[in-house]
Amino acid sequence: MPIKVQTSLPAIEVLESENIFIMTHERAMSQDIRPLKIVILNLMPTKIETETQLLRLLGNSPLQVDVELMHMASHFSKNTSYTHIDTFYKTFDELKDDKFDGMIITGAPVELMDFEDVDYWNELCEIFAWSRKNVYSLLTICWGAQASLYYFYQIPKYTLPKKLSGIFKHRVLTPMHPLIRGFDDVYYAPHSRNTEVRREDIEKHDELVILSDSDEAGAHIIANKNGRQFFVTGHAEYDRETLSNEYYRDLDKGIDPDLPEHYFPNDDPAQTPALTWRSGASLLFQNWLNYYVYQQTPYDLKDLSE
Repeated sequence: MPIKVQTSLPAIEVLESENIFIMTHERAMSQDIRPLKIVILNLMPTKIETETQLLRLLGNSPLQVDVELMHMASHFSKNTSYTHIDTFYKTFDELKDDKFDGMIITGAPVELMDFEDVDYWNELCEIFAWSRKNVYSLLTICWGAQASLYYFYQIPKYTLPKKLSGIFKHRVLTPMHPLIRGFDDVYYAPHSRNTEVRREDIEKHDELVILSDSDEAGAHIIANKNGRQFFVTGHAEYDRETLSNEYYRDLDKGIDPDLPEHYFPNDDPAQTPALTWRSGASLLFQNWLNYYVYQQTPYDLKDLSE
């Protein structure tokens, strides 16, 4: 079944060209089932690209998903037009009286800053606190995962000697866990970050479990054992060209970045990267929607408990 979005959202044309099932609000009103309510807090500067990536994964499911897009009122986005944000996004104040089956919080290019120095940190903390009572299952990505681990569990982040960028091999540690049901023993996923969280800090918390990790990239998928919080340290949602675009962007800025690891064939940026992580990404989001949103959330969201 489809994801349900506003009729004129730019991502619709791209997703429909990829045979992703999209349903407009008007068509969904004629159906007699309750869609899952998912809110995406999009902290990425390239908002339209990130919307498309996440909606692609949410749409590859037999469930109808009603998506709201949220942006930070305390931060001005320089890379996305005001018209787009004003048309398709809502602020926390506009959504805080609602309850949601699930919430996704994206990464953000602020990882080299202390959490408290990020201009929207106080607002984000308010959203984290709100999510305890108003969201059944929280899925956080990259910096969003680091920020939520810090807020909820006081787990720090550490600056890496150099940026971790590339496609890395991961191993499943808990094959019977529903979130990674159907995963191969070894799978691939993109990472693009300058900081990390460490296994020894995560393992101090009995309520957390590391579901998968990588020799090169560290802990990848971390879960609260109650199924209400998941933390993904990489970018499963990335497209084939996203790391390439980031690499050339940094070149243009004069940063002189290293090539993303295990990405360009023969380490040749002129060659097209192989897409080796899409199946794992699709399975991750399908499992989250099915086992931890659809199967667990009360039918009436008014019954949602902390």
